[in-house]
Amino acid sequence: MARVLVVGSGLTGAACAALLRCRGVGRLSVWDKARGAGGRMSTIRGARDTACAADLGAQYVTLEPERAGPRLSFYEELLSEGILQPLSAPVEGMVVKEGSCNYMAPQGMSSVVKYYLKQSGADVFYEHHVTSISLQDGKWEVSRKMGPPEQFDIVILTMPVPQILQLQGDIANLISESQRQQLEAVSYSSRYALGLFYEAGRDIDVPWAMRYISDHPCLRFVALDSRKRNGESPEVGPSVVVHTTVMFGSEHLDSDPTEVQQLILGHLEELVPSLPKPASTKCHKWRYSQVVRAMPNCPGQMILHTQPLLICGGDGFTHSSFDGCLRSAVSLAEAVKSHL
Repeated sequence: MARVLVVGSGLTGAACAALLRCRGVGRLSVWDKARGAGGRMSTIRGARDTACAADLGAQYVTLEPERAGPRLSFYEELLSEGILQPLSAPVEGMVVKEGSCNYMAPQGMSSVVKYYLKQSGADVFYEHHVTSISLQDGKWEVSRKMGPPEQFDIVILTMPVPQILQLQGDIANLISESQRQQLEAVSYSSRYALGLFYEAGRDIDVPWAMRYISDHPCLRFVALDSRKRNGESPEVGPSVVVHTTVMFGSEHLDSDPTEVQQLILGHLEELVPSLPKPASTKCHKWRYSQVVRAMPNCPGQMILHTQPLLICGGDGFTHSSFDGCLRSAVSLAEAVKSHL
C-alpha cells in the first residue's frame, strides 16, 4: 500500500486527505510546521482562559451557489454536522453579493479543518517543518528541521507557493523552467491579525459583531468574535479580532512584532474608545494572507514529477476563498487517484 504524505494541515490539505481516504488511497500522513491545525483558518485560545477563543485568519465562509457547483455537497455536509451555521450576527460595511450565503463556525474556523482531518484517518504530526525533498530508491525522502527524514511514495504539497519554491533537495531541479515561472507569478497579500481576550463578565458595548473599515491607514476589519459565533456567555470572556490593511501589513512586514502590536492597539483605541483593556493578546503576521494573483488558468494543482508522484496545490492554484481551497483539494485527489 502506497505511503502518502500531505504537507500542510490547512483546508486544502485536510480536505484532500479526507477525499483520498474515501478513494482508498494508501496510508496517509499529514505534516504541518505549526503547533496545530487550521492554516489560514486558525482558531487560537486566550492565554488565561482556553475557553475564550478567536479566529485569527478566515472569519466566515461565503457560499456562492453558481460558483461552487459540484462542491455544494461539502457545504451541505458541514451544515448538517453543525460545523457551520448561518451567520446571523450584525455586520457593518459588508458587501453582500446577491444569492450568496455566509456561514460561521460555532467552534471556530479551525473546527472545519479538524473535521476533515478526522474524516481522513491520517496520522497527523505538528511541528514537522519540511525543508527538503529528494529522490531516494524510487521514493521521496522528505527531511524536516528536527527529526530523521522519512520516505513516501506520494507527496502532496499544500503550503503557500513561495514556501514550495524555498524547498531544498532534488525538488529544486525537478521543477521545469516553465513551471517555475508560473509558480513565481503567484503572489499574496500580507497583513497582521491581533486577537484580544477578556476575562469572564467583561462587557464590550458595540452594536455590531463585525465591522469593515474603509479609508483607515491601519485597520481594515474588527470583529467581536464571540458574538459572531453566537458564543457570548457570562462564564466565558469575550474575544476581539483585528485585521490590518494590506498596506500596513506590507510596510511593517519585517518590523518588531511588539511594536506592531502597540501600533494596532493605538489605532484600535481611537476607533473603539470604549474597548476595555484585554487580559491577554496574540499578534500574528500573515505573510501569505490572501492570493492576489493565482496560477494562470486556475488548474487547481500542478504535477512536478510523475513517478513517484510529487504534486502541489492550494488556493494559489485556484482563487483565495473557502471554495478555492475545496476546488484545489478535489483536483489534487483526482490527480493522485489517476496516477495510481
